[in-house]
Amino acid sequence: MDNTPVVTLFLVLGIIILASRVAGEVARRFDQPRVLGELLIGIILGPTVLDILNSATLGTDIVHLQETIVELAEMGVLLLMFKIGLDVHLDELAKVGLVAGLAGSIGALLPVMMILPLVMIFGYAWQPALFAGVTMAATSVSISAQVLLEIGVLRTKVGNALLATALVDDVLAILLVSLTIAITRPVGIVDAGALLGIIARMTVYIVFAFLIAWFILPRLINWLYTQPGPRHSYGIPAVALVMALLFGWSAQLLGGVAAITGAFIAGVGLSRVKGTAKHQIDEAVGYIAYAFLVPIFFVSVGLQIDLRSFPLDAVPFAGALLAAAIISKVLGCGWGARLGKFDRRESLQLGICMISRGEVGLIIATLGLSSGLLPAGKPLFITLFLVILLTTVLTPPLVRRYFQPTSNAESA
Repeated sequence: MDNTPVVTLFLVLGIIILASRVAGEVARRFDQPRVLGELLIGIILGPTVLDILNSATLGTDIVHLQETIVELAEMGVLLLMFKIGLDVHLDELAKVGLVAGLAGSIGALLPVMMILPLVMIFGYAWQPALFAGVTMAATSVSISAQVLLEIGVLRTKVGNALLATALVDDVLAILLVSLTIAITRPVGIVDAGALLGIIARMTVYIVFAFLIAWFILPRLINWLYTQPGPRHSYGIPAVALVMALLFGWSAQLLGGVAAITGAFIAGVGLSRVKGTAKHQIDEAVGYIAYAFLVPIFFVSVGLQIDLRSFPLDAVPFAGALLAAAIISKVLGCGWGARLGKFDRRESLQLGICMISRGEVGLIIATLGLSSGLLPAGKPLFITLFLVILLTTVLTPPLVRRYFQPTSNAESA
């Protein structure tokens, strides 16, 4: 009996999830973040090496298979941003609010200001150049935080500042993504009135969505928890997932912002839920996201990239982009920390911790590819991918190098 498309999908998903778990464990054995292993195995499974999606043995509708995997990956992105919102601790932000605000803001804006003209120098239009800068505005806090946790300095002054600064940085990066997509979709000159209208629409949506998420969603979950049914079933996590999906849908349809922004806002609102109900949501979302959908996303990035097609004459561009990505974060976040009264060493440490783009940068870059803002026929997306990969690899050893045991003495 011949394989039907859905049966072939079962096989491919099984390979992807198994390979991502094995590669993630191997990466951890070498003191690297799990995401690095998942990205590398995606490259191996993709057209660079094995090209499993175009294997003749699959014998099915390849285009439909690829579209299904991309859709599952996008669902993984949505849940990943929802989970990031759930893990937000606003009390951490309050402790180092000034440093977080300054370092997060400057650290998000300086990469855009440096990378936009750099990409244009290498022959790209301002639209993809702007999106490249926004992609590099993001930071992956999980990678640096994991290293700080392993060496016992996560709950120090700089560690708390890292968590809070990354929160500000990510919020700004997500908003910049939404604004960039909105203003760059029409090709040509952006009308000032239309731009103000876009910003107003986004602002109204974000304010109202945040108010609903902050004040209504926790009350809804707490009320449901008092009812006989949801407490003893999967009712609470199901409602939370529905909220993530609805906020993602409404963000794009009503607010003109990226769907991940809506999911993130829903997660921040539900982060206020306490006790068993919050634990149920965390556990259910974590299982669905990290055991199933998120690995598909990270591997799918590699499945879309053929490094064999990367031209050697683009190596200088990649090197310049990598240098700008590192310098802009270290200078931007470090300068903000200095303005917030951190000393030079603490400012440098914070800047180094913010170098890694990791999963957040990948989410934004992939969104740019799917929305057509990153040209498919040119090596810009592959170059961004390499820079994200290299910043992810370089950050752990740099963090270990610049955090000496004496930094334990100064706790928050």
